[in-house]
Amino acid sequence: MNPLTTPAPFALHALPDNALAVLAQTDPPPRLLAHLRLVHDAAIHFCEQLHQRHLLDQADTDAILFGAATHDIGKVLVPDELIGPGHTHERRGQSLLLDLNVPPELARFAKTHGSWRSDTAMPLEDLVVALADTSWKGQRDSELEQRITTLLVATTAQEPWKVWSDLDEMLEAYSADATERLLWQAQFPAR
Repeated sequence: MNPLTTPAPFALHALPDNALAVLAQTDPPPRLLAHLRLVHDAAIHFCEQLHQRHLLDQADTDAILFGAATHDIGKVLVPDELIGPGHTHERRGQSLLLDLNVPPELARFAKTHGSWRSDTAMPLEDLVVALADTSWKGQRDSELEQRITTLLVATTAQEPWKVWSDLDEMLEAYSADATERLLWQAQFPAR
């Protein structure tokens, strides 16, 4: 089974061509491809929702989508982190992408999706990738959501309570299919 072509019981977007070209050079295991596809799909959903609410007008959506589609690429080098915890894949993933001639402004997402807590000046795009990676399975992180809210309030004329409410509504609605997404990913082998 190939997660790039296997149908899902929910709407699922294809990965962007530039990400597919990079992934083709690394031979990722099926479960990793499934995960990248799910996180990319979450990023698409959040970008669309934030744009509709006039909250994401200045962010680089193409960078967010590439970052979501490749954020865990380092796990091809650290396969134990595909089935267990660890952060080595973040640094190694960024290096791998740079070695594959991915521009630094795109390669950074492999590292920043897991280091957002320690970088208080992280751009909104990086935080949206971290949000997609956290919430595709229905998980919430109030610290991450607050950081995103703060940045969105700073770049829009909207009230903090409205931005927080919109983000909360968006995440709650997306969580409805979390179990189906987890089951779809689990059908693919980790190696």
